[in-house]
Amino acid sequence: MKSLLWSAGLCSLATAVLAANEATSPPVYPTPEGKGQGPWAEAYQNAKALVSQMTLDEKVNITRGFKGDNICAGNTGSVPRLGWPGMCVHDAGNGVRAAELVNSYPSANHVGASWDKNLTHQRGYYMGKEFKAKGINVMLGPNAGPLGRSPLAGRNWEGFSVDPYLSGQLNAETIIGCQEGGTIANLKHFIANEQELYRRPYFGVEAASSNVDDKTLHEYYLWPFMDGIKAGVGSVMCSYNRINNTYGCENSKLMNGILKGELGFDGFVMLDWNAQHNLNSANAGLDMLMPMGGAWGQNLTDSVKNGTVKESRVTDMATRIIASWYLAGQDGDKFPTPGFGMRNFSVPHEAIDARVPESKPIIMEGAIAGHVLVKNTNNTLPFKGKQKILSVYGYDASIPQTKNIDTLFQLGYESYPELALAALGTEQHWDQAARGGTIFTGGRAAANSPGYIIDPLSAIQHRAAIDDTWINWDLKSSNPDVNGATNACLVFINAMATEGWDREGLHDDESDALVLNVARKCPNTIIVIHAAGIRLVDQWIENPNITAVVIAHLPGQDSGTALVKLLYGEAAFSGKLPYTIAKNESDYSVYKPCGLAHLGDTNPQCDYKEGVYLDYRAFDAKNITPRYEFGYGLSYTTFTYDSISVSTHGPMQPCSHIGDEVWEKIATVEVEVTNNGKVSGAEVAQLYLGIPNSPPKQLRGFEKLRLEPGQTGKATFELTKRDLSIWDVVSQKWTIQSGAHKIYVGASSRDIRLHGNLQFS
Repeated sequence: MKSLLWSAGLCSLATAVLAANEATSPPVYPTPEGKGQGPWAEAYQNAKALVSQMTLDEKVNITRGFKGDNICAGNTGSVPRLGWPGMCVHDAGNGVRAAELVNSYPSANHVGASWDKNLTHQRGYYMGKEFKAKGINVMLGPNAGPLGRSPLAGRNWEGFSVDPYLSGQLNAETIIGCQEGGTIANLKHFIANEQELYRRPYFGVEAASSNVDDKTLHEYYLWPFMDGIKAGVGSVMCSYNRINNTYGCENSKLMNGILKGELGFDGFVMLDWNAQHNLNSANAGLDMLMPMGGAWGQNLTDSVKNGTVKESRVTDMATRIIASWYLAGQDGDKFPTPGFGMRNFSVPHEAIDARVPESKPIIMEGAIAGHVLVKNTNNTLPFKGKQKILSVYGYDASIPQTKNIDTLFQLGYESYPELALAALGTEQHWDQAARGGTIFTGGRAAANSPGYIIDPLSAIQHRAAIDDTWINWDLKSSNPDVNGATNACLVFINAMATEGWDREGLHDDESDALVLNVARKCPNTIIVIHAAGIRLVDQWIENPNITAVVIAHLPGQDSGTALVKLLYGEAAFSGKLPYTIAKNESDYSVYKPCGLAHLGDTNPQCDYKEGVYLDYRAFDAKNITPRYEFGYGLSYTTFTYDSISVSTHGPMQPCSHIGDEVWEKIATVEVEVTNNGKVSGAEVAQLYLGIPNSPPKQLRGFEKLRLEPGQTGKATFELTKRDLSIWDVVSQKWTIQSGAHKIYVGASSRDIRLHGNLQFS
């Protein structure tokens, strides 16, 4: 009998969710065996041949972690008798963490703001090559969750966007690129892992339960995982939290029923580090424990002998792991010794340089592309020629005081040393700003490792030396003096976020006071915000002396260089917001993470009663005007949209589909975009659909066009059956409904330039 929660249908904005104490996740057994079809076929053939030679103990040995002679986050067991070397697995989706001679790539939220599939693919490829060069078999990323249900969630910056379509497309490109580079990608965190507060059991309190109905799960939280699995991801990480009151790594409905059953996932499921699990997790679909043996090891061997777990399940676990190893081309002499480039910094060791020159332009281009220009009064930017005097203010303008081999470096806390002192699971209340220097990444697992950091002030100084510009700076005062002859005042502030704790809010008073104090004295004030998530600006955005505002996100090691290129017009802004910036915190349909119901509560419940109505979907449905809408971003030029054409493939009738059918193309939309300005630029053309009984608009396509002045380009959007479908909880299929499906194409979710229609009858 199916749980009511998983069966309940949602056909309108009114979401029917059962009371939290009734939320259940039904058992689904047995685990479907990997089929090894399509691109997995050869890998499975090789894996089955190797696993067939293993003893039970050898198969069990590779399903768990062991302490290694390296600093990898985890190491699997090996099978020396058969020459299988085991695997090193390590953080994370933004580049190699806590390692030397690697690159600090732009973080995922920065990449999301680029809306650039090609650049995302190349970033994934060069990251994959670096992981491989260090002997890391599995990159613990990218992130399809959290998506960003709460804008305060501490790990939102690790993902590409709050929108599941944009997230899915960029996750897929990252996975393909990473695995082409020779490293297995690990798509995480499965699923509805949307906050740090009560993310796992601590001090007698259970992890929060994300109570999600079947329709919301499929149409929102599962969506980017589907794209990742279609892209051929080798591994998926189950999450710390509970989903409908069952822990993610014990949840057979999710791992057996949906991931390996409905989606046909052929790779392996990995435990998040020390996540809640038990021996029956093997039967529930878990394939690998990390970082050690946990509830398995000898217990798993004994359970096979007493019949609790079938040996065929252990064989499937081992086959899935080794098939992923073959899929990424790690067999034979194609891959270094696992972990050989990951050594203790503090003792003599051979330093392995994983960087290649070809990655440099990709990192720089990526750093440029994720900057979003949201205000530019009277074309303040770019600067017009050489500047006589510039004044720089704010704690975020300069380099952190240290970048060494210590914990601050390992956790990405160079600009916020206080974060390193706190123990995970303890209650903390952090200043939202990292006042120890510019931020280029967020904190903990997904932080990355810069060989250098070009901070904004240094880059401005280098340009000043060329142009003979006089530079004033005050990075300490909250109310600095201003030279009355200055051409412009640049104010640098930030908003930090980290794994382990959610943010306290979306702005801080001290930073806002700095902005207002400078703007009061300087009629040409430019604000630059490095942000690990949404940062509100309404405390000062309408001030007439604030002439330009840049959301600079997390650009990585080339932060300052990229910014100066943009300020001086050597590069053009092309980024668009991958989320909505509201006027007020209360405008978000979900603002704060879930807490305890009362004093003494040990069973926190999070009812996802908002369904799929998050971010711009909720703003549109409730007719709330944002400050800057999803998909918004200015350029140094202007673009016009013309000549929409819609063609269909096959009969336009309502239908239901499952499996590979969902990827069949059903319609093609084409539009012409023209650069009618005086400089070259790139425009992100965005396609939204108005699906019956759904949010007013949902993103279903985007294309980035680079155009010279006067040039016209064509944006082509291929729509699949899934793109036009809702999830029918009764038939358990994706379903295209009868009626009009409206097409909107434009420059943002609210700047719609062209309209079309698809009619199903």
